[in-house]
Amino acid sequence: MAQNTLDEIQNIEESVGKLSSAQKILLTTDGSVTAILDVLKGHVDITTLQQEFVPADYEMARNLNIEEGDTVNYRVVIIKSDEPLIYAISLVPVDRLDNDFKEDLIRADIPIGRIMKNHNIESRREIKSIFTEEPDEELKEIFKTDSPFLSRTYNIIHHDEILIWLKEMFPYSLFKE
Repeated sequence: MAQNTLDEIQNIEESVGKLSSAQKILLTTDGSVTAILDVLKGHVDITTLQQEFVPADYEMARNLNIEEGDTVNYRVVIIKSDEPLIYAISLVPVDRLDNDFKEDLIRADIPIGRIMKNHNIESRREIKSIFTEEPDEELKEIFKTDSPFLSRTYNIIHHDEILIWLKEMFPYSLFKE
């Protein structure tokens, strides 16, 4: 684990309190969060809150290493079991997808980790940041808490290009041991 990742975890603990092992794993894994949640909570599903094709704005283009205006699949989902577990935003440059992957992504309610596994996509995950943030009204309503949220951003790299940029977040009050 990179030293700055360890520093980010330490900063979070100084800010909000001690993190459980499960919280640390969810924030730092370079593997499938879906697979971890399946182990922790039983089989998980997703509910898609928003999905649309949008032209990349400056920030999206910078995060994905594409041109402004390129088409991006913008998707917001809740990963859940019997309760909401993770709020996730993904940005996917459409030109980097094959048609089968794109069709599964558009179907909406399949976790990205499962789509990648189903298509045998070899990739690596590159964590960009780990941090806390205060929930907005939507997050407070979905998770029924005003607890600070533990958040991370990362890229899924395939063939040395960013295939997917993700932001995942969950309340500090979840996954406590």
